Amino acid sequence: MSQDIQDRILKLTTELNEYNYQYYVLANSVVSDFDFDKKLKELEALENEYPEFRDPNSPTLKVGGDITSKFNTVAHRWPMLSLSNTYNEQELRDFDERVQKAIGHPVDYVCELKFDGLSISITFENGKLARAITRGDGTQGDEVTNNVKTIRSIPHQLKEGTAYPASFDIRGEIFMHKSAFLRLNKEREDNGEQTYANPRNFASGTIKLQDSGEVAKRPLDCFLYFLYTENRNKLFATHWDSLQAVKEWGFPVCDETKLCTSIDEVLNFVHYWDIQRHQLTYDIDGIVIKVNEYAYQEELGFTAKSPRWATSFKFKAERVETILNSISYQIGRTGAVTPVANLQPVLLAGTTVKRATLHNANEITRLDLHTGDTVFVEKGGEIIPKIIAANPEKRPASAKTILYPATCPECGTTLIRHDGEAVHYCPNEDGCRPQIVGKMQHFIGRKMMDIQGLGKETIDAFYRLGLIRRISDLYSLATRQDELVNLERFGQKSIENMIAGLEKSKEKPFEKVLFALGIRHVGETVAKKLALHFKSLEHLKNASIEDIANVQDAGIRIAESVYEYLHQEAHLAELDKLAQYGLNFAIEEKELLLAGESLSGKTFLISGVFADFSREELGALIESHGGKMLSSISAKLNYLVAGDKMGPSKLVKAEKLKVPIISDQDLLKMINQN
Repeated sequence: MSQDIQDRILKLTTELNEYNYQYYVLANSVVSDFDFDKKLKELEALENEYPEFRDPNSPTLKVGGDITSKFNTVAHRWPMLSLSNTYNEQELRDFDERVQKAIGHPVDYVCELKFDGLSISITFENGKLARAITRGDGTQGDEVTNNVKTIRSIPHQLKEGTAYPASFDIRGEIFMHKSAFLRLNKEREDNGEQTYANPRNFASGTIKLQDSGEVAKRPLDCFLYFLYTENRNKLFATHWDSLQAVKEWGFPVCDETKLCTSIDEVLNFVHYWDIQRHQLTYDIDGIVIKVNEYAYQEELGFTAKSPRWATSFKFKAERVETILNSISYQIGRTGAVTPVANLQPVLLAGTTVKRATLHNANEITRLDLHTGDTVFVEKGGEIIPKIIAANPEKRPASAKTILYPATCPECGTTLIRHDGEAVHYCPNEDGCRPQIVGKMQHFIGRKMMDIQGLGKETIDAFYRLGLIRRISDLYSLATRQDELVNLERFGQKSIENMIAGLEKSKEKPFEKVLFALGIRHVGETVAKKLALHFKSLEHLKNASIEDIANVQDAGIRIAESVYEYLHQEAHLAELDKLAQYGLNFAIEEKELLLAGESLSGKTFLISGVFADFSREELGALIESHGGKMLSSISAKLNYLVAGDKMGPSKLVKAEKLKVPIISDQDLLKMINQN
């Protein structure tokens, strides 16, 4: 029986890890969310009942959930120094000559890919992950342990039977695979959220999120490449030996690392990867070269900033010249206008490039672009082509300066530009085709209403035929089946599937509906936080900008966008229609099983960030002991539970109304004392 259980746990663990790899690294979804979650719950239940069979790298351990108000600053046991850089072959040969002169003879080198990510130092105590610290200033960094624990490739517990030291640090690089970066950036763009320039920035921004549950949703990966421990030389004679050992202990070590016996071998490795780097699933920007023997490393020593026994060769970004044929303008579902350069096709980094992003009007002005310009193109972050500069010496005499349009290229409406933002917007959201179609396409998406049988192409076709003009029109299709069946490419079965999908979508919870509406700046996470906080659309409509801004992860820009959306007559009329069709605009109230009545008759409001609890956890705790949550400060409020970063205006209002301000610990005392 126990062997069957162990085999089942192993099978589920292997399957789920493979699904994660396919989805996060290869951007290939091979299993439905439902089936994945079902298997994950089964594995979690088995592991809870039989913890002795849990894999240290189990996917159930990578879900995060802890929230911190700030990161602790922790000193590195061994400084995290930077490496000196070289950019040509002669500089590498000069490095080799200095090493040989100091040592007295040729030495072996270990060549490693230089990953373009975020440096991390991870401490293990007795085989268990104890803490993880960013580089910081080299002597101290931020402790991001909970976030690093969500990275699927990093073990929490080392393999049994391996001879690792009782205490050690291992250094590495956290990164994001190219396919995952493109997928997530596209999702952010679709949600009207700020996109990242390259995978490194995305990885760096992710590891600094305060909610590790959100970190877990973003696919980070890691390679580890250097071991620090007391008396390391007694364990290993060389860096190469230590890499083989840490791989056996269960750490992710890059397979492309190579041991070289001469500088010529090193240069061959450099030249090979300068070409082949574009075939990798992740970004590298060079090669790191380290003296292999630890004894020689100690003899060579350090400068004030970097080790003398290591250097890095930085690749030059591949750049090509081509002709700028024209600039077109894409209108997103939020109205954002994005200029795109249409180029004469050119081969760059192994792919043919026809278009390049220009981001906004400022970029066109900065580059001083003219029609017919010869431009230099690079791949930003090795993924997205971008124009670096124009070559004025090759500019045609008849070339004219490219001026950003004042009106929407789609509908002719005058464009607007909000203070502090670089992007222009078309405000005609109810009359601009790309915005209308884009909002409906967003609404039916898998993470939104997940309407089966209805695709983006069908939405576009229905709009062009005049069948739909707004989201609520989708739900009227059920009464127009006779009309639909006469359309080309739409059979009876496909129409039935579509209607069934629309009907099924009415079961989606409030948070999904709120996300699906496509309110500018409101992504999946913020929609969930707003739904949990306000409980219903009615409460959200009645909230002030300040109330909304104080919801965790919201902030003033999101609050203003939500408030503006919910105070426009056209939107309110559309929401009323959707409510009449049966969509959920409130969290289903479930019967609350009280843990006690110590807070009965008292009202509470939670504001700020807490080290030990999320706001949702505190709210659930209050309600489970008979208390009632309010969404704003008023004379009806009995207590304001305040954490870090609470808005100053809320504090002033509470003090003016003489509302008692308590901490989360004060709240726990109230519960326990009563």
